[in-house]
Formats: sequence, C-alpha cells, structure tokens
Amino acid sequence: MSGAMSRRSLEISANSLGSALAAQAGGADRVELCENLAEGGTTPSYGTLAVARDRLRIPLYVLIRPRGGDFFYDEPELAVMRADIETCVRLGCDGVVIGALDADGDVDSALCRELIAAAGSLGVTFHRAFDAARDQGRALEAAVALGCERILTSGAAAKAWDGADRIATLVAQAAGRIRLMAGAGVTAQNIVALAQRAGVDELHASAKMPKRSAMRYRNEALAGLSADWEQSDEQRVRELVQALRA
Repeated sequence: MSGAMSRRSLEISANSLGSALAAQAGGADRVELCENLAEGGTTPSYGTLAVARDRLRIPLYVLIRPRGGDFFYDEPELAVMRADIETCVRLGCDGVVIGALDADGDVDSALCRELIAAAGSLGVTFHRAFDAARDQGRALEAAVALGCERILTSGAAAKAWDGADRIATLVAQAAGRIRLMAGAGVTAQNIVALAQRAGVDELHASAKMPKRSAMRYRNEALAGLSADWEQSDEQRVRELVQALRA
C-alpha cells in the first residue's frame, strides 16, 4: 500500500495542544497527540484531547500508552488503555495509536485485539512497540493480522535514517497489506532522502524546538518547574511539508 500512494504525507507527533495547533498551521496532514515525549510519549489528558478535537480540522490520532518504559502491560493498565480509547471514540477522534508486547518480545495480539475492539471504527496505527519487538518481520505479520492501517517504525534503530534499509525490507514484506510510516530523527534536511531510501510515503516527525518561558522570576533551586520546554514549531512543520512537496 505504501508504494501505491502517490502523495507523501506528514504526521506530527504533538506533545501538547500548542504543538497540535502548530502542526495544523504548518500544513501537516495528521496529528498524533501525546504527552511526555521525553519518555517516548504517553496518553494526553482528557482536557487536551477535548480541546484538540474541537480546534483541529486535520485528522487526529491519539497515542494510547499509560506510562513510559516497556510495552508489557498488566490487566489494570489494559483497563486504563481501554477507557482512554473509549474516550477517544466519544470525542470523535479519527484514530488511536496502540501497541503491546508479551514478555518474550512478541506482539501481544490478544491484548491488542481488545484495544482494537474498543476503538470500533477508528483508524489504528501500531506504534514503536514494533521496534522493541524481537523480530520485526514476525511483528509485521501480527500487525497485519490485527487489521492495523500502518506501523510507525524507525527500522528498530535509534533514528529512522539508520534503519532505512530495514524499513525498505519491511515495505517489501508488507506488499501493500499495511503501510509503513518512518519516524525518529526526521528533519527537513533528510525527509525526502529517507522516504526514497526506505520506500515509504508516510513520514512522522515532532518538529519541536525550545519554547521560551515567559516567567520573569525563576527559582533556580526548582529545576524544571519554571524552565523552558519543547513544542512543535509551525515553521519547522512548514519546512518539512515544503520538502515533501518539492
């Protein structure tokens, strides 16, 4: 399916409402809304979801991940993820981004099926739990069997550019049954070359940069409580889009 797409698309991993609005203003095709990107992303708050749904006119997918760390979840965590997905359905989100592994590093298909059932008609992306799996080829077949639309992957490398050749191999294995979306370390400078090398038409980036705090007073003893933060930047999103459309 990836090879059949004629137009490359950009999804922005937005770590806040501000990031999501910057993604839309910069011309992104879709938002993956999350929080805590420093931990690989977790599910955003209800308030963030509700206001984002109200203000976004581009597709909104929501990361369903109850905590940082691994992707091996117990029953209480499953209950949390299922409830978060039900919230996404009620709010009218377009899709969810899920993933889970068993203790041996294989896709936990039984748990994922429960999440997909809760999602109903929403679109489903399998997130980078895929890259943490012990065998990406086997994980791809599991994602296909689950009926996921796409897999977000860096080719099991720290950066998608380093895993581009593996992504290309996975695209060939997928043979149109599922889309591969390359993400991790994607910039305006490498996005086109990455798309070509990996053989993908869907790209994923955060386009973030430091956001300067407006606080005039800062208690330097409380590190992080009055400091700057990172947010997707409209101009960086626009540069990514322009590179893809060139």
